[in-house]
Amino acid sequence: MPNSATIKLDVLIFGAGAAGLWLLDDLHRRGYRALLLEAHAMGSGQTVASQGIIHGGLKYTLKGLFTPSADAIKAMPGIWRRCIEGQQPPDLTATKVRSPYVYLWHTRSITSIAGMLGAKSMLAVKPTPLDKRDWPQPLQACAGKVYKLDEQVISPVSFIQSLAQQHEGQILRIDTERGLALETASPGQVQTVRLSDISGGDPMELRPAVVVFTAGQGNAELRQRAGLSPQAMQRRPLHMVMARGELEPFNGHCIDGSRTSVTITSDTDSGGRTVWQIGGQVAEDGVNMTPQQLITHTQAQLAAALGKLDTGACQWATYRVDRAEAATHSGVRPDAAQVLHEGNVITAWPTKLALVPALVERIAALLPSPTPQTPDQPIAADRWPRPGVAPPPWETADQWFDND
Repeated sequence: MPNSATIKLDVLIFGAGAAGLWLLDDLHRRGYRALLLEAHAMGSGQTVASQGIIHGGLKYTLKGLFTPSADAIKAMPGIWRRCIEGQQPPDLTATKVRSPYVYLWHTRSITSIAGMLGAKSMLAVKPTPLDKRDWPQPLQACAGKVYKLDEQVISPVSFIQSLAQQHEGQILRIDTERGLALETASPGQVQTVRLSDISGGDPMELRPAVVVFTAGQGNAELRQRAGLSPQAMQRRPLHMVMARGELEPFNGHCIDGSRTSVTITSDTDSGGRTVWQIGGQVAEDGVNMTPQQLITHTQAQLAAALGKLDTGACQWATYRVDRAEAATHSGVRPDAAQVLHEGNVITAWPTKLALVPALVERIAALLPSPTPQTPDQPIAADRWPRPGVAPPPWETADQWFDND
């Protein structure tokens, strides 16, 4: 590679989603010489498509069992809250908090009540029952009971922006098809990463001590390039629903036995309209449905969950997203954040947005000590392109449907 700059790194990260950016911030504070590479917009894929709820284990305790998943995630809301309040790093004070809590409610069915009781007994952050005078407007016709749960709902876009702005000099946009080559000494032992900037910047030759893949679905291809099996990853699809219009801002879960039948989070779109993102069981039910079928199904589930809701002036859309996770024998969701360490390659999947701090802590424990840095030695070329931040899914939906 003629005229290429050779840069030695402690850590090279692929993937500027929640995990990659949190890891970059952590490494920077620990004194590591690190770069982060992103092939698309930052947060594209799972992070920006997520509903932004910092879960504390509700879904994992509905069967009345304290599962490994519940144990792994129970401390996460407190960590995120302290970061958002500026009490501990990383600095997330610029992150938009959609709501400091979510509502929980259930129908009058025995299974719904039993599921709620099981969750209440095992959560580190416990739901608080609300007097009906304090119920939010969308739940005024609810037939069951309503609770408040102190799990924050953040804007994933502002979270990505918050971390990216603090480290923009160490985040580069790459072309994985035409501008990326990994040279390995053996499977999982990456010696050199060669970058070509097709927009005209100088090429780079990176020599990292450790390579970390935090690219979600992209981990499979990256592992293959590093001589590792892509079968270490599984994909679990979701088909999410969105409604926009004159809706009340609202965030919450409807408990239906051992599951959440609907999970609603809200934000405001570029036109000033309230947007509801609707997931939970309906997003799994809808994997094999068309958008119109899923919208009809979701409207019926909302009617059952809320009792009464006027959505006559709303428009509806759907989007698909795959959850990329470490493969399990049965294909079910892993219990916690997952990390594979092979050669000098670490592959990581947080499993849930809330588990990112736990994932980064596990990665950091696998790294050798940072090498001394020369303060006046730049890491990234000034002319190298930087990635932007992915927009939320309601700004990129191909088609919105009116109520029939």
